[in-house]
Amino acid sequence: MIRHLAALALLIAPVAAGAQTVRWGNNGEISTMDPHGAFSTANAAVLGNIYETLIRLDRDLKFEPGLATGWEVLAPDHYRFAIRQGVRFHDGTPMTAGDVVASLRRASVPNSPYASVTHMIREVTQSGEWSVDVLLRGAYPVLINDLAGISILSEAWMTRNDALLPADPARGRTAYTSMNTNGTGPFRLVSRTVDSATVMERFPEWWDRATHNIQRVEFRPVANDATRVAGLIAGQLDVITPTPLQDLDRFRSTPAIRVIEAQDLRVQFFGFNVAPGHAVEGQPRNPLADVRVREALTRAVDIQAITTSVMRNLTRPIHTLIAQEIGGYDASLAGPRVAHDPARARQLLAEAGYPDGFQIGMDCPNDRFVNGERVCRAVASMWARIGVRVNLNIMRYPAYTARFLNQQSDIFFLGWANTPQLDGFSILNNMLHTKTQRRGSWNAGAVSDARFDALVEGISTEMDPARRTALMTEAFQMERNNFWTVPLYREPMVLAMRRQLEMPASADGRMRFWLARWSE
Repeated sequence: MIRHLAALALLIAPVAAGAQTVRWGNNGEISTMDPHGAFSTANAAVLGNIYETLIRLDRDLKFEPGLATGWEVLAPDHYRFAIRQGVRFHDGTPMTAGDVVASLRRASVPNSPYASVTHMIREVTQSGEWSVDVLLRGAYPVLINDLAGISILSEAWMTRNDALLPADPARGRTAYTSMNTNGTGPFRLVSRTVDSATVMERFPEWWDRATHNIQRVEFRPVANDATRVAGLIAGQLDVITPTPLQDLDRFRSTPAIRVIEAQDLRVQFFGFNVAPGHAVEGQPRNPLADVRVREALTRAVDIQAITTSVMRNLTRPIHTLIAQEIGGYDASLAGPRVAHDPARARQLLAEAGYPDGFQIGMDCPNDRFVNGERVCRAVASMWARIGVRVNLNIMRYPAYTARFLNQQSDIFFLGWANTPQLDGFSILNNMLHTKTQRRGSWNAGAVSDARFDALVEGISTEMDPARRTALMTEAFQMERNNFWTVPLYREPMVLAMRRQLEMPASADGRMRFWLARWSE
């Protein structure tokens, strides 16, 4: 208890929080302030308050105009966007069409963290004083979806600070944009101290009509669940993410606390590094390269027990990689891949040449997902019952991403929400397509299958909705048959906040403080 009280003292803001200050305690730090530096929902949850995009998602996650007031399709591979006038960056300079061109080009460079959502962009040009043309490599049905995730920066500011290329922390790259920002959004950055506090304040010159009354947001990484909970109850924090599920009943019975429950779009799963040449410590070959081993590991996982016990019945098992609301979802894939059957799992291991099991590593972040460490420990225990001895590597998310993005993990625990695209092509193209300069940037499992790649590439250009959904179903079925992943559940979304704060729980995991209100 003394340890938690000491940690709680560190949460006290250097400036006393007033009625229009929101102190946000999150279970981990974000990796960078560069909006093109990491393709991450966690980063976007913070940076989405600072930076804006041509297209945005409204309160109901419907696409609407943002920094573009409209667009027209001149040809299947040629879009023209009308750029909003009267917008200012946080440094006071007006936004121009040239800023949009520079930003989209920046996000589109080969090996950019955003290359997998800009892979179809061939060129971006300024076609008029207030218009920008996006030329594609071919017909592409989800450009609008992709643009909802690409932030717009000031070209002059980037040039002045030598930041015309994204700074990707997973590749060890830093730049001025890693710690500094200059967006057009409802809040601007005041200060940032890594692992302590990132402070934002209301931007009075925001172009949109502000309905919120929040003057200041203080983002504070608080990894320890008990400390985060104590901070909220003591009034030193105003909202926490994620909310520890074991404390939910306590929050529900506390009059000063408001609890909002929803279902996140994010699907949690285990991924396998399937590359035959991947080195597994203590093994002459990679056991995960054998589909029988991957099926055995899938059969050994009791997903129902995880959702009932670890996740406290706040979610249900899922057996495909996308939520029902995501484009491309097919109910035919909703059933279990295989039955939970440890005996059959042991038989499969024996058939694959591992009658006594084997040793394998599992990477698991402890500061990103709801009860993530508990899930990893539970599954490691289930695999131990079939002879698979797991070396569990619990680590903070930045170190975790550096490992799995470089395909160093044996098994990894991850969640994917398919945001902001809200389309199944996102995970197919990002996670499962062979890794190239423009695709597969999150392919931590080293999956590489020519037929699967051809399906994904067909999905990227298919304009007929029915045919496109059929291709996605085929691709997800192929992933299912190969046991490249073990889908588990949709992450439960529970927001606990002070009673005075009214804030929506967005299923895409974003924290939209411009939609919040504080009342006394």
